[in-house]
Amino acid sequence: MPTKTPQPTAPRPAPPLREIRKVLIANRGEIALRVIRACRELGIRTVAVYSTVDEHALHVRFADEAVCIGPGPSSQSYLNIKNIIAAAELTGADAVHPGYGFLSERAEFAEIVQKCKLTFIGPDPSHMRVMGDKVMARQTMERSGVPVLPGSGVLTSAAHAVAEAERIGLPVILKASAGGGGRGMKIVRDIKLLPQTLQTAQVEALKAFGCGDMYLERYVQSPRHVEVQVVADQHGNANHLLERECSVQRRHQKVLEEAPCSVLSEPLRREMCAAAVAAAKAIGYHSLGTIEFLLDGDRFYFMEMNTRVQVEHCVTEMITGIDLVQEQIRLATGEPLGHLMREFRPRGHAIECRINAEDPIKFAPQPGTISALHFPGGYGVRVDSHMYQGITVPPYYDSMLGKLIVHAPDRQQAIRRMQRALGECVIEGIQTNIPLHRWLLKQPAFISGKYDTHFLESSLDPEAVRAEADAEAQA
Repeated sequence: MPTKTPQPTAPRPAPPLREIRKVLIANRGEIALRVIRACRELGIRTVAVYSTVDEHALHVRFADEAVCIGPGPSSQSYLNIKNIIAAAELTGADAVHPGYGFLSERAEFAEIVQKCKLTFIGPDPSHMRVMGDKVMARQTMERSGVPVLPGSGVLTSAAHAVAEAERIGLPVILKASAGGGGRGMKIVRDIKLLPQTLQTAQVEALKAFGCGDMYLERYVQSPRHVEVQVVADQHGNANHLLERECSVQRRHQKVLEEAPCSVLSEPLRREMCAAAVAAAKAIGYHSLGTIEFLLDGDRFYFMEMNTRVQVEHCVTEMITGIDLVQEQIRLATGEPLGHLMREFRPRGHAIECRINAEDPIKFAPQPGTISALHFPGGYGVRVDSHMYQGITVPPYYDSMLGKLIVHAPDRQQAIRRMQRALGECVIEGIQTNIPLHRWLLKQPAFISGKYDTHFLESSLDPEAVRAEADAEAQA
């Protein structure tokens, strides 16, 4: 369905602009550094919070002020709302940026921030609740005309699950109503196995999200995972900043992302992006957000909305020239979209590799001390990382060390540039997944762009990845 260049909607009563002079960053690692850099260019002071094991982290060093909020385990530090708010009050911060992960999609945290007369750099808590409840989000999208897969409401019993699966048709996938990121997800191909699978999924969901509510969706056999970056202001305006391809995954966790998606026709791109804008407008959303879709041939279906900045926001920045974190801060002050209310077209192609401290074959986390470090450089290469030589990677947090991003005039040049950049990246003292990326970028399916969300797990060749690791060690 072709769409025209977005036009501003009828203006709402303008909220008063809020001045932001000092931002507390309720996060760590590369995203904390990313926010510090954005704030510094905007002339805004920053406050870092840190656990005792992060005392020597770069976000602590580069922020204007830093406050220790507890010991290493995240439950006692980066998830400790009381200590984070106390740090904001102690330092006189007037805004809080949650980054991604940790408290970034906790509506109760956003509410507490607002009750303390601080600006939450993100959406309204009500938006987080609606889109955080996957069943409610599906229903909202369906009412708004956004395509959704056949599915169920919250399952009340094993018998209810069986009845819904028979109505939808096998195979189906069980999903956690309160979650995402693959936790609690279970594919069911045999109706007899559904009751036991439901019980297992409920236990996983309860452990991960504190809620065991599950629902069913029709399972798409060979989908691609394509998401659209949306921006919306507090005046009723919303727009998209094109799409990202996120189909290279392991256990539903993204490994590599690129933008734009190489298989979208221009009409399909316009239709998908228009649906994403409609999804944001359906709930009166404001701030950055990402609408995730499953692409099945030339049809797409709403999957979920992430109400925060994404790890992979960098590839969108590279193909649009827009600093998304600065725009997120600007929108939090109440400014209108302004220059973002225009039609965006991809400027070249960008690829991002997530560099993790993990075994490249078994994917087990590999904490330890980095004894040598060299990041790649050159034209079109960007590194977002909090690593430095001598830093100890703790066992308490996500294993991501940083992100390697390249930009080039087209996809094939971007692949070659990433291959070159990976060859220049040196991280010694711990294992990383760089050999996996080096193997991945040589695969014909990836080079041709003809892959889906099962590609990595179905094609992984441990011996070939091990050979890449051996070559890296000998270099």
